[in-house]
Amino acid sequence: MNRPAVAITGLGMITPAGNDTATTWAGVCTGVSQARTVPSLRGCEIDFACTVSGIDLDEAVGGRTAYRMGKYVKLAVLAAREAVADAGLDPAVWDGSRVAVVIGTSSGGSARLTEQAVALDRRGPEATSPSGILLTIPNMPAAEIAIEMGATGPSLAPCTACSSGVTALSTARDLLVTGQCDLAIAGATESIVFPVAMTGFARSGAAARGDGDPALLCRPFAADRAGLVMGEGAAVMVLERADDAEARGAAPRALLAGAGATTDAHHPTSPLPSGTVARAAVEAALRDAGWRAEDVEHVNAHGTSTLLNDATEAALIGRVYPHRPPVTAPKGVLGHCMGAAGAIEAGLTVLTLQHGVVPPIANLDAPAPGFDIECVTKQPLRLPVRRAVSHSFGFGGHNAVVALRSP
Repeated sequence: MNRPAVAITGLGMITPAGNDTATTWAGVCTGVSQARTVPSLRGCEIDFACTVSGIDLDEAVGGRTAYRMGKYVKLAVLAAREAVADAGLDPAVWDGSRVAVVIGTSSGGSARLTEQAVALDRRGPEATSPSGILLTIPNMPAAEIAIEMGATGPSLAPCTACSSGVTALSTARDLLVTGQCDLAIAGATESIVFPVAMTGFARSGAAARGDGDPALLCRPFAADRAGLVMGEGAAVMVLERADDAEARGAAPRALLAGAGATTDAHHPTSPLPSGTVARAAVEAALRDAGWRAEDVEHVNAHGTSTLLNDATEAALIGRVYPHRPPVTAPKGVLGHCMGAAGAIEAGLTVLTLQHGVVPPIANLDAPAPGFDIECVTKQPLRLPVRRAVSHSFGFGGHNAVVALRSP
């Protein structure tokens, strides 16, 4: 199939490393983890995470609508505003019927749902919020962005666990190439740093534990890696057909060249040890882009710092890319932003293409013995990159990969 090229013309981010794209990029390039003790987690088995800070979200969102938005929605709205402005677009004058919104999330407003359940149990129905449902359901980021921006085209909220962000981008690309929209606002958001979720990850054995500095605990691909550190944030992009972008004089940040998705169908949390199905997602993205494996000059890895996931992904990278392109894993700095992780990491891959810089992996001196991959450590690697891939592998065996190239 001869698909039209799809351009990424706008990018917005709000993460533990910064409250916009530029500060996020600068923070990730330091290679310093943003994990810190979180007062609201006092008394929990795990009381640290990478959180968004230094911003009053209600004030930033503004107006009379913030009361009905959970934190995950506010993060998405702010990232979307930045992306649309970055693309040089004005929602006041566009044809909203040709604008789609696709915003993924893994857990939606589970934090607020928990608060409402506690209030109901302790004080009865009158203690709960009339906006309780709006504060919790996972489609509200897409809905609120569509409402604010007058986007009346398709509005979707994909949920594929930690792959939700990449699923959102590939879904938006499909809407564009099939002519269902002319612009797509796409990405993902997540905010689940609250006691119930943190306890769940602690009890599952997936989360890092330890005394001392929390910033040292997330170590993707290290021999002594001991689990993930939770993060939160959002990343949103504006996608449009490359010909349309050129016609309006927009300068693309990157092109979304290909996408691939598979499902392990193996286990709710553990990856298929052979990695063959995840590899198939990578190969599908490369075929879609029309690339050979050796064309890939950089891999933005899923890199969770968990024993099984890192081992499986390292083996996959070593087999698929024998020429050893440089690998980074942003979760060392940002924590695991769950449903938002794939969108954030795809956004960082776009910035690598733009700036010719591969950020380092936090807390890593060298990959574990037997991991035949070229990890970037200590300092950013300056390297002209024209073609790169970003991996996302989620609970439930959801594998999603995007291939990105410079314009």
